[in-house]
Amino acid sequence: MNYRGRKILIDCGEGTQVSMKILGWGFKSIDIICITHMHGDHVVGLPGLLATIGNSGREDPLTIIGPEGIENVITGLRTIVPYLPYDIVIIENPKESLNVNVLKNGMEVLKGYGSGNLIKNNSLKDCIKNGENSINQYENYNDKLRYDIKISTLELDHSCPCIGYGFYINRKPKFNLEKAERNNVPKFLWSRLQKGESLVYEGIKYNPSMVMGRDRKGIKLNYVTDTRPIDPIIDFIKNSDLFICEGTYGQDEDLHKAIKNKHMTFREGAKLANKGKVSQLILTHFSPAMIDPESFKQNAMEVFPDTLIGKDRLIKTLSFKK
Repeated sequence: MNYRGRKILIDCGEGTQVSMKILGWGFKSIDIICITHMHGDHVVGLPGLLATIGNSGREDPLTIIGPEGIENVITGLRTIVPYLPYDIVIIENPKESLNVNVLKNGMEVLKGYGSGNLIKNNSLKDCIKNGENSINQYENYNDKLRYDIKISTLELDHSCPCIGYGFYINRKPKFNLEKAERNNVPKFLWSRLQKGESLVYEGIKYNPSMVMGRDRKGIKLNYVTDTRPIDPIIDFIKNSDLFICEGTYGQDEDLHKAIKNKHMTFREGAKLANKGKVSQLILTHFSPAMIDPESFKQNAMEVFPDTLIGKDRLIKTLSFKK
């Protein structure tokens, strides 16, 4: 996933670097790697990729997110690449959504927020003018204004610990000058309010809604593999703009294999897309025995017409709606 020049990689199987090279995508700008589970086809490319990222000149920390046990696996894989010029931050089986800020030189992962305290500070104006960083007198954060991407996870039903991922690309409200002036908000508070802080100045409480315009819909993307089609997935992918889902088996007749191996058929993935009211479905993760996935596409389209069959280096561009 490429956003504002920075990248999030989901899983790292063998051949990941080859495809990125063919596409001309750089490695240094990979800031977050999300691992669904620790089967080889999802992680064996990781040691080589970490080395390549190091050779690209990266020195900033890289974040790896994964299910329970990911830390032990990364530690084991690191025996192949014992030295890296950057630190790795591991987030194992997060129970809460992770907020991500996209900065000029990388992505910053912020895990959770405190509620903060309401503190009266009559010297706030001077502190702001002096550029001090000690102004944290806010009641709470307006979450909508404080992140660029929200990453959520869902525990899936596979033969080992496995998680699905949700990504919400935030579209922040615009600053509304007329509204700020109408609400008599002091100008020196505007920038802080735009960042999501609720402030008290000279006994008056100011919150972001006093200077910001209407909410704007962002972009939602979900990635779910490997798993059986459990009910919690439906709410997890609800109204997603793009749902990328496993389709290990194309034929309906292979349902018994899907159940045994804890995977899905094309039709099962399409049923999830239909129930979740997503905009588009891309099926991926095909069994090696499936020579031509396109030949089974109709099994999914009968349930969910807007279905694409994934292929190597398929690129899909999502844009904010007006």
